[in-house]
Amino acid sequence: MDTTILQTKLQVGYNQMMVRKILVVDDTRNVQMLLSDFLVSQNYEVLLASDGEEALEVTRASDPDLILLDIMMPNMDGYQFITQLRRESSTPVIMITAKQLEADIIHGFDLGADDYITKPFRMRELLVRIRAVLRRAGQKESETAAIKIGDITLDPQKHEVFKGDSLVDLTPLEFLILMMLMQSPDKVIRRAELCMRLMENGYAGSESTLKIHICSLRQKLSDDLNEPKYIETIFGIGYQFVEISE
Repeated sequence: MDTTILQTKLQVGYNQMMVRKILVVDDTRNVQMLLSDFLVSQNYEVLLASDGEEALEVTRASDPDLILLDIMMPNMDGYQFITQLRRESSTPVIMITAKQLEADIIHGFDLGADDYITKPFRMRELLVRIRAVLRRAGQKESETAAIKIGDITLDPQKHEVFKGDSLVDLTPLEFLILMMLMQSPDKVIRRAELCMRLMENGYAGSESTLKIHICSLRQKLSDDLNEPKYIETIFGIGYQFVEISE
């Protein structure tokens, strides 16, 4: 592959892999800027709204991946916002509240919030909660939907993979790796991220073990390492599943 093309693909992979949109809803400008600066530094795209009414408009127009929601706001407070949001969307919501009463927190969960954090909070704690909620949301979306790319079809619910009409016999670990790659076609998945996800699912997460299973997966898909049709190695970074244009 031409070096310029490879560098371009790597840059595109980096730019697209981790960009998730987060809507920050808070009526205090300083809080908006503080959260925005931190989240941008963590490779998130940030949208801003100052009350529930504005947040609904932004959500409808931009479809964020997650919403950080202050509760006490003018015009439409956080509780009213969640009530309306859940009539339209399942977008994950983390409540950011100064209220620490159990009844207030339970009320937020009853209305459809996914998590909460109380003021004052540490940014690293918030980041952990954001990643956990996004991960759970991603798992819910993908756990039943079949994925078809080219002649490869992966069904998470049935735990089956077909190449054309032929069933491909994969181990549970090979299935998990293939699913992770196919969920983000043409995007570079770093080896470290793959290893971490494997460890989260109870498997050995060493890079040498990962290479062995990638090799086996390629053999079962009849993939050519020199001219890969399915799984491409991005040297020094990781792997990507090639999205075939039909």
